[in-house]
Amino acid sequence: MTAPVFVVEDFTAGGDGRYVLDGPEGRHAVSVKRLRAGEDVVLTDGAGRWAHCVVVGTEGKDRLVVSMDAVAEEPEQTPRITVVQALPKGDRGELAVETMTETGVDAVVPWTASRCITQWKGDRGLKALAKWRATAREAGKQSRRVRFPEVADAASTKQVAALLADADFAAVLHEEGSSDPLATAELPAAGHIVLVVGPEGGVSPEELAAFAESGAKPYRLGRSVLRTSTAGTAATALLLGRTGRWS
Repeated sequence: MTAPVFVVEDFTAGGDGRYVLDGPEGRHAVSVKRLRAGEDVVLTDGAGRWAHCVVVGTEGKDRLVVSMDAVAEEPEQTPRITVVQALPKGDRGELAVETMTETGVDAVVPWTASRCITQWKGDRGLKALAKWRATAREAGKQSRRVRFPEVADAASTKQVAALLADADFAAVLHEEGSSDPLATAELPAAGHIVLVVGPEGGVSPEELAAFAESGAKPYRLGRSVLRTSTAGTAATALLLGRTGRWS
């Protein structure tokens, strides 16, 4: 079993190498995980910096005292994979973020597609975005990642088109537009891959045209049609295997 991961803002340890994990993370470690002396833990800032630690003891119900090793930096993996995720209905957006994070996606861009039933506006939109980001953080911890995926602000179709234009490989997951399978697409060995996952109602012809102008072709995953909340995870897994990131 790999060591549990906890998020910290800094890695400043005492002169004896002791570090106190407190606050909500410390409470979870002490009162929920019930960690004891001698057990291993990993502390990370979620942006690639991390440190292996060994539990020394506990103080009260929310302070975990550990002995910290040197802080390391995990480099970004390449090619970088970003999924542009159209806003699903209900809580299926959090499900998509959770499973894509566990799989290994590097970034998620919420997309307000024209056929999205869900619309992020005002405070509701801010709360929904915060939930996506919290989900990425918790799923990153659960899957033992030290570099969590970035969840961007909600993007318009014009902003998505600009992102696709800068990509080294850009694809729109679409069951109708092309007979080309993503499984046989020519992929870059490095750089940035961007995938677009449409809403339940599909990507509109106008959006497909705008993305095509940015160099993004439509691809299909397989014979079955996946839901918008699962397509990004399946595509990410396929690309991680094909690019060697899972080797």
